[in-house]
Amino acid sequence: MHTKLSKSDYELIAEFRYTLRKFLSFSEAAAVSHDLTAQQYQALLAIEGFPGRKWVTVGELAEQLQIAHHSAVGLVNRMEKLELVGREKCTEDRRRVQVSLTKRGSELLERLYLEHRAELKTIGPKIVQLLQRASLDISGD
Repeated sequence: MHTKLSKSDYELIAEFRYTLRKFLSFSEAAAVSHDLTAQQYQALLAIEGFPGRKWVTVGELAEQLQIAHHSAVGLVNRMEKLELVGREKCTEDRRRVQVSLTKRGSELLERLYLEHRAELKTIGPKIVQLLQRASLDISGD
């Protein structure tokens, strides 16, 4: 049975989206302040944050960023020119390329991580509160 949604249901989702957008806006500005695009920052994070290893294939990077494979190739090319990433042939499969962070890429990512962690300490409690409100609303259905 479908229950009618209330104004407060819509307000909750609107506030949640607004809070996420504020964080994403902060993230984009933080990347730009370090002379990176938001996508370059996301790529650095996706590579270093990949489970179980410190490199990704171009295909895995494309999947992590939800972009086309050829777009990931172009991104890696640009990041390699900026000395943010390096690539080498995969030892198990010479057709695949492993992309990993350079020292410069790692240092930039660490600085950005610390800035993001500080912002999350500020915005995190609000996100948790909104999620708790949403789950209480959902469990009441």
